[in-house]
Amino acid sequence: MQRLLAACALLLTLLPALAHKPSDSRLSLGASDAAGRIEGRWDIALRDLDEVVGLDADDDGTITWGELRRRHPDIASYALARLTIEADGQTCRIEAGEQLVDTHSDGAYTVLPLQIRCGATPGQLSISYRLFADIDAQHRGLLKLDTAGGTRSALLLPQGEAQRFTLAQPGRLQQFAQYLVEGVWHIWIGFDHILFLLSLLLPAVLLWQPPRWLPVVRFAPAFWDVVRVVTAFTLAHSITLTLATLQIVSLPSRAVESAIAASVLLAALNNLYPRVLGRRWMVAFGFGLIHGFGFASVLAELGLPGGTLLLALLGFNLGVELGQLAIVGVFLPLAYALRRTWLYRAAIFAGGSVVIAALAAAWLAERAFNLELLPF
Repeated sequence: MQRLLAACALLLTLLPALAHKPSDSRLSLGASDAAGRIEGRWDIALRDLDEVVGLDADDDGTITWGELRRRHPDIASYALARLTIEADGQTCRIEAGEQLVDTHSDGAYTVLPLQIRCGATPGQLSISYRLFADIDAQHRGLLKLDTAGGTRSALLLPQGEAQRFTLAQPGRLQQFAQYLVEGVWHIWIGFDHILFLLSLLLPAVLLWQPPRWLPVVRFAPAFWDVVRVVTAFTLAHSITLTLATLQIVSLPSRAVESAIAASVLLAALNNLYPRVLGRRWMVAFGFGLIHGFGFASVLAELGLPGGTLLLALLGFNLGVELGQLAIVGVFLPLAYALRRTWLYRAAIFAGGSVVIAALAAAWLAERAFNLELLPF
């Protein structure tokens, strides 16, 4: 028991590193008119801006509208200095209008209305994005670009090279590939989805024989258990992702996010106090239906091209599955190799389940009651 407690304490010290959600901003650009003018909108999280601009003037842990409004010029100056847009090789002029505030699923964002003047109708845009490059290597910009040829999405990397976009309508294969990459990326940064999946995978290489978990003898039973769990989870979230994206079914964002946190909590607790064993695939399917609505909210923020909506939906969904299979492909062989060791059974399985349950409980409280409990 002392070893288990020590392992849990060690894992809890690593909690911020394990659970920190990489920050992102949302940059939306519209189609240009005949004079080369482009209207846009840039949503940037207040929690990120507070680190570089210092929004909380009285340091009371709350950013008021007055505090935010006083720093609007500094926010605009900081952000625009880190965004460069070129049209056919010529630098465009970017101006920010009066800022607003909007709320996304992960908190409050300042909204910068953008007026971009390029001088002529561009055939190609080049975007250099450097927001928070000096403080957060994991930060990403989510670009939604509307053109006469349709809507497309892309990831903007602060430390990467400028990205170029031809404004003619992209081919179907190109759009499919774009949303495939988005799907892979969003499962990798969706820590609640990952922790739910890991909670279901952790016991795959163990067998419950009261009062303890024992290592499985052969790899095949563990493999097929994982196949059933992953297949059920995939089928379930694919169903609700499609229904929500096609606007056939819609659920409140707070309810969905709270239910996702609850699913992570229950899956982790089931490892510590086993109640559902032989039919864990049913748990994966049931909660996978809720997780699908979470994926749909991400896809809605990215935007979907009207003419090839189903193709983009298929690409995003397949990307989610590829990202998920990559996690399984790394985890399962390592877990099987370590299944007989104290490191796996006490530290990774038991200690990891404790950490996941604690984090999910905090998420649930935050999402259900609109609280701020975690410092990350």
